[in-house]
Amino acid sequence: MSVKVISGGVTAAKGYKCASTRVGIKPKGTNRDLTLIVSEVPAVCVGTFTRNIVKAAPVKWDMDIAYNVKKAQAVIVNTGIANAATGEQGLLSCKTEAEKVGAALGIPANTVLTASTGVIGPQIPVDKICGGVDELVSKLTDSVEEAHEAAKAIMTTDTQPKEIAVTFEAGGKTCTIGAMCKGSGMIHPNMGTMLGFIMSDVAIEHDIALKTIREVIDDTFNMVSVDGDTSTNDTVMLLANGLAGNEMITSEGEDLKEFKNALFTVAEFLAKNIAKDGEGATRLFTCHVTGAKDNETARILAKSVITSNLTKAAVFGMDANCGRLFCAMGYSGAEFDPDHTDIILSSKNGSIKLIADGMLPEFSEEEALSVLQPDEIVAECILHEGDGEATAWGCDLTYDYVKINADYRS
Repeated sequence: MSVKVISGGVTAAKGYKCASTRVGIKPKGTNRDLTLIVSEVPAVCVGTFTRNIVKAAPVKWDMDIAYNVKKAQAVIVNTGIANAATGEQGLLSCKTEAEKVGAALGIPANTVLTASTGVIGPQIPVDKICGGVDELVSKLTDSVEEAHEAAKAIMTTDTQPKEIAVTFEAGGKTCTIGAMCKGSGMIHPNMGTMLGFIMSDVAIEHDIALKTIREVIDDTFNMVSVDGDTSTNDTVMLLANGLAGNEMITSEGEDLKEFKNALFTVAEFLAKNIAKDGEGATRLFTCHVTGAKDNETARILAKSVITSNLTKAAVFGMDANCGRLFCAMGYSGAEFDPDHTDIILSSKNGSIKLIADGMLPEFSEEEALSVLQPDEIVAECILHEGDGEATAWGCDLTYDYVKINADYRS
């Protein structure tokens, strides 16, 4: 059984419910700003977190659960305030939230994950959050509709919700992964903020799950950049409650391969949609590097290209300025032979070679403009040095990006 995309989000897998509401954390509008996700049984909990030295309080709280408790049963997420640069009070707020959720659900507080996204600096309104917990618990449901509302409720400057669900087979049982994420600006994860919540009913051993998610994240979420800023709150959590009934995955084998393929499908979809929904973005910009001496070299090069502000601005302006792209490869820190490098730009309108063996060939500017007009552009960089390859996703840099971020707190 291959990976199959199905309808739904974080409640698609067995045993998961969610609810969201508005408690007034965001000063404007009527959008929901508080979300609760619950597993009916304790789940294996693993995660990857921001490498920013300035870590938000929820990141510290969740890291302790993921690395020490290794089990979780609920996640509470607020938008509007990041609970970052908030000192000991920030951690105390996480503890208070978790205790309230734990009491309402009858589960230990140290199995309740917390997540926040929004403005850095202010303390979160714990009273408002705790005041909304009982309503959330009373509204918990596994409906596709509520999962979609939850995906919208965790948004900040995002323009669209990001969710996916897939099924796969392990040990003769059908297993499911349902997920949602948010992220539009301040995206340059090295693991406003990029938050991802992945819920599965697969039975898998903790250390195997941790190794797998790290490998998948390296090739998906960690290959996304919107603006080159690494958030204080970047978090991707995976919960696996085992309710699919498959034999526990404890080692390498076909079942783990199927799970990893399914997890990659989910993470790649979400990562691409974060890039596509970059603040002010009009185009998804993908860089695919092939023929590198190894995968790490390819990753460095691809990430450098999609992070280059000059290249991103050229994509916005539909300007086939290959020098900017080639330059970004050159300063990446990766070793490669520029004299044997080819670069091809492509889209649904066709393709055009901009660099051939390290030099600019003659090409039609009119044809190049046509290639750069669609909303998805791919730069393929071919090095002819080995089998290493990698893909990174970014977006163009527009006037609206500056406007959105200039007005962020107003």
